[in-house]
This record gives sequence, structure tokens and C-alpha cells, in this order.
Amino acid sequence: MSGPSFFQTHMGQRFYETTMPSLVREMRRLNDSVELLVAVAERLAGPPPATSDESARPAKPGKNPEEE
Repeated sequence: MSGPSFFQTHMGQRFYETTMPSLVREMRRLNDSVELLVAVAERLAGPPPATSDESARPAKPGKNPEEE
């Protein structure tokens, strides 16, 4: 391919100097927003339900765990 490389063109310079940094900033903002959303969702959901030893054990084959 003849001619200048992409980074040597006006369009390439604009891409690397303006577009890419802007994309990185927006991705950082998106990540920060998602982290905040997850934190709020976890706070609203409350603590996970505690499991007791009884409910953590697998049921015995052929027996109803409700009857024990």
C-alpha cells in the first residue's frame, strides 16, 4: 500500500489525539456508573439469606426432607 500510514494522515491524527482519548473517558464514566449501580442494587437487595446446616445438606434419596 502506498501513501502515508493512517496515523500520519489528518484523519488518523484526529483519531489518535481526539477520538481515542474521548472513547477512553466515556468508557471510564460507564464503568464508574456501573460500579455505582451495582453498589446501589446490592444495598437495596440487603444481605444474602443465611443458610443453615440443615438446608445446606443434600436430601437423602427416597426421603422427603420436610418429613425429617
